[in-house]
Amino acid sequence: MKIARLMTSVLFPAVACLVLGAPLALAQKADRAAGYPGRPIRIIVPFTPGGQPDMFSRLVGQKLSESLGQQIVVDNRPGAGGTIGSRIVAESEPNGYTILSISAAHSIGPWVRKVSYDTRRDFAGVSMSYNAAYLLVTPPALGVKTTQELIALARSRPGQLNLASAGRGSATQFAGEMFKHAAGIDVVHVPYKGIPEALNDIMANRVQFFMSPLASCLPLVKDGRVRALGVSSPNRSSLLADVPTIAEAGLAGFRFDSWGAFFVPAKTPRVIVSKLNREITTALRLPDIGKIMRALGAEPAPTTPEELDQFIVKELAAIGKLAKMAGIKPE
Repeated sequence: MKIARLMTSVLFPAVACLVLGAPLALAQKADRAAGYPGRPIRIIVPFTPGGQPDMFSRLVGQKLSESLGQQIVVDNRPGAGGTIGSRIVAESEPNGYTILSISAAHSIGPWVRKVSYDTRRDFAGVSMSYNAAYLLVTPPALGVKTTQELIALARSRPGQLNLASAGRGSATQFAGEMFKHAAGIDVVHVPYKGIPEALNDIMANRVQFFMSPLASCLPLVKDGRVRALGVSSPNRSSLLADVPTIAEAGLAGFRFDSWGAFFVPAKTPRVIVSKLNREITTALRLPDIGKIMRALGAEPAPTTPEELDQFIVKELAAIGKLAKMAGIKPE
């Protein structure tokens, strides 16, 4: 009996703390969320300034600052294909004050680099931000005017044409690899430091084709310095209505999207994720935001957090399959 009473006297307070502590912890989280945000929010863009994730983060950030009443700081942390900035967010306090704004590099990174985080488990989706297309571009001096002509040229000269990319493991490489496999051609991959460098060598006819983000090459297409053969999206772009889709040009079902999205650390309270989702999707639906995005070749793409998380699972699987076909392994 003495032992039983002793165990009861020791165990009951401990169990009571556990039982009563859980609601208390939840209440404390709710209190913190109710006052959110109480200080500036940082949006980490894991790329250099000027790209779509950076430009659109600044657009959305300005609207968030107005609606949330707090300063939104866009912090560019480039390097290692976006994985440096992603790691910073994955390791940040899950309190809603550090947000990741990233491109398709989010689903590509784990297949090309050894990373310290898990793309699915260490991030919670907030919302997609945009969808855009890639343009299959060539030097005007190459003399090809259609996608089929480029494919025919590559087949007649196996291993002699060069496929440019913005770097090993970049989304532009994966877009190019998908085109290469869909077309059944043998070409040499030439990685550059970035999109501008790849486009410079396309204009100079030092490389033969490149899958460029539409916004990056649109001025060059309009000036005639590069030639657009096809669009990677399922529908033509309103900005280049005379350029057919790659699927229309004969590669049925071909599609490779350029996209962006917002994420937070995985354990961020759902009430904060929901609030961020509500504010971000509201901003993305504003007419002035849509007008600017469309002028740059992108479409606003607001989603629920659940839709984004499901998309990432599917995208990781698709990119993994493509990496295996292309012989790309983490380094």
